Amino acid sequence: MSFSVILAFAVGLLALYILFRVFTLPVRIFWKLLYNGILGGILLWLFNLAGSLVGFKLAITPITALIAGFFGLPGVVLLVLYQLFTH
Repeated sequence: MSFSVILAFAVGLLALYILFRVFTLPVRIFWKLLYNGILGGILLWLFNLAGSLVGFKLAITPITALIAGFFGLPGVVLLVLYQLFTH
């Protein structure tokens, strides 16, 4: 095998690796956002279930679900504080 064939093979593998990384990173971010959004929606739903006993409710929107999903319980507390101070 000549050096140019080996070099072409190495460049092809490098290009394939870069192409793979470029396309898999956005897919990974998408799945993480979807997972966090679903968990946040469930957390907000549970909070609304408990909050209905005292007459307090948070809107479940994609933004609030992502905030609750990313930050967990502190995110829900921030959403409650935001709701209390803006309404």
